[in-house]
Amino acid sequence: MVYDIDMLRSFYSNFPKRVDAARKHLGRPLTLAEKILYAHLYNESDIHAYRRGEDYVNFRPDRVAMQDATAQMALLQFMNAGKAKSAVPATVHCDHLIQANMGAKTDIATATQSNSEVYDFLKSVSDKYGIGFWKPGAGIIHQVVLENYAFPGGMMVGTDSHTPNAGGLGMIAIGVGGADAVDVMTGMEWELKMPKLIGVKLTGSLSRWASPKDVILKLAGILTVKGGTNAIIEYFGPGTASLSATGKATICNMGAEVGATTSLFPFDLNMATYLRATGRDSVAEWATAISDDLEADMDVKAQPDSFYDRVIVINLSELEPHINGPFTPDAATPISEFAAKVKENGWPRRMEVGLIGSCTNSSYQDLSRAASIARQAADDKIPVAAPLIINPGSEQIRYTAERDGLIGDFEKIGATIMANACGPCIGQWKRHTDDNTRKNSIVTSFNRNFAKRADGNPNTHAFVASPELTLVLTIAGDLCFNPLTDTLKTADGREVKLKEPEGTDFPPNGFDVKDKGYLAPTGGNIEVVINPESNRLQALKPFVAWDGKDLIDMPLLLKAEGKCTTDHISMAGPWLRFRGHLENISDNMLMGAVNAFTGKTNSVLNQLTGEYEAVSAVAKLYKSKGISSIVVAEENYGEGSSREHAAMEPRFLNVKAILAKSFARIHETNLKKQGMLALTFADKRDYDRVREEDKLSIIGLKDFAPGRPLTAILYHADGTEESFAVNHTYNDLQIKWFKAGSALNTNKQLSI
Repeated sequence: MVYDIDMLRSFYSNFPKRVDAARKHLGRPLTLAEKILYAHLYNESDIHAYRRGEDYVNFRPDRVAMQDATAQMALLQFMNAGKAKSAVPATVHCDHLIQANMGAKTDIATATQSNSEVYDFLKSVSDKYGIGFWKPGAGIIHQVVLENYAFPGGMMVGTDSHTPNAGGLGMIAIGVGGADAVDVMTGMEWELKMPKLIGVKLTGSLSRWASPKDVILKLAGILTVKGGTNAIIEYFGPGTASLSATGKATICNMGAEVGATTSLFPFDLNMATYLRATGRDSVAEWATAISDDLEADMDVKAQPDSFYDRVIVINLSELEPHINGPFTPDAATPISEFAAKVKENGWPRRMEVGLIGSCTNSSYQDLSRAASIARQAADDKIPVAAPLIINPGSEQIRYTAERDGLIGDFEKIGATIMANACGPCIGQWKRHTDDNTRKNSIVTSFNRNFAKRADGNPNTHAFVASPELTLVLTIAGDLCFNPLTDTLKTADGREVKLKEPEGTDFPPNGFDVKDKGYLAPTGGNIEVVINPESNRLQALKPFVAWDGKDLIDMPLLLKAEGKCTTDHISMAGPWLRFRGHLENISDNMLMGAVNAFTGKTNSVLNQLTGEYEAVSAVAKLYKSKGISSIVVAEENYGEGSSREHAAMEPRFLNVKAILAKSFARIHETNLKKQGMLALTFADKRDYDRVREEDKLSIIGLKDFAPGRPLTAILYHADGTEESFAVNHTYNDLQIKWFKAGSALNTNKQLSI
């Protein structure tokens, strides 16, 4: 089935004209990313040479996708926008609230019952506003989008940081906060800083144990978690055509781990084949007809250094399997060096659980390659040393994989098949272990491996690898095992070397499914009811506007040390149940951040009492006394998920500003959207000046303007003062957001 076919027909009939107009206006060849960006300007006539990394641009995306955890807050905001229907096609996907515990059937039944209030709310809001609804168990948002909605040349936003997964079908797909999604759904301009362009040239082709996952694992090591910030990663070169569409999606998906705005591949035969295999023949036909416009121009490919801000070359033929981690997804190590690194660092060598799935690696191709190894282990009677957990990407994949025997291959070696949902990848995992605090190692085919993310244990050393390598290490139970060189012992004492994985991009007999899990909106006069006594859902009240004054004498709430991701700011796992209730979820604010003065988490000095208390408790007390506070942090503050709760919680608890050495892109935007100040040290060494008992003032807000620094004043407990410049990246519109109290407040004012 082709969803939104009229929109797609119109898109492909107009896309070449828009690309030609941009090329003529700029007077030069275009990269693929530029073609898509310029074809999606909010006003077609507003074409000029936007400066990458500097100019803000207004875009008109084609569609919106929301997962159930972030959709709650997004739709609560949309309900306040005064619109009768979403202005663009939009969908909600119930994939985050299902806890992996006993297995798919039991876990979905448990989730359906325990989350019924939230699911009913999301379904009713979707019905009312013309939004498609995917039921619990239908699949992980990004896999479902790839199978049903992604299309070459399109632009979409999604309330999840791994929305770039759709780049596997040549789409610019960008993870955003809910307020950004509301802009798009209300038909407003969607603003983005014109991204820089990183060109990654792929040559050769993968062989042996190497997989598409290893491309992005290697690239993460090159770029680090900050290297792609405010940039689009565009792949090109002869190696791209050798990768399947789902393999490309894996690579684009994990581009979020280097901070990239998004990633994408040029249209090719593999994409067309995937579109046809998933029932979208007409889309494949339309894209093929304009294929020259769905790749970089010839001159760009011939002289990439002249058109990209940075060019990286990866030879797929020489690529080794990689394992990244622990604790950060950019700690990349080729497998030939990994055993030595395990021993050198004293990481727990015994591999205790293997987890295959997530939005990154849960395609039919992924499962089929891993299943080939499972079959060999069963046939050769090789004992499996560790538990194995499988999360298929969608019901269509699960049903087809079961029909074709792949699920049975995993079950023969003791695997537990969990729901078609995110599960352990986002902390929704009830891990069965003898001790949930001791040091241990797990290997996953996921994308992130921050401390405590999967199971809540800060001592779990999580490593990221391809599905096939994850399965190999699960069988061996030993992080130091290398399938390229080592052997395993069978039950009868033989030494066996595992064969290289084999799989197919598509099921030989095509995809099949009894019930995809999709519910189309019914429309009509539907009343959305939120129980005022609910602890899961809470109607939103607009944030108050700026009072026109500088921020004076704000007590330091927290000076965070080291990595402070959105997981540290607003944890997932058990807290997901409060994603629709701002007051309740605010109790987790910054509870994972490390206090620079004590080295402890969720323990900060209350300047009113002199006691150390939970971060949210101190903020609440300050708020009750009418006192604003401030948070100070280090590099890449807000790295990770798109969850806007990490911005809304401080806003709700009267934190007025975040002062950091640098910000992750999505989080900085989320802070701006909620009317907060996102400030950076003009001199990063000024971070060291901030003391535990300080009060801070931010001066110059009456003259708040783009490019004009503000001033921070530190009032130390000993009576001394220090001041220094702080920078910001606010443009005129974003300053209006700040003054109005939030972007949503501004939009409501404009619509009156």
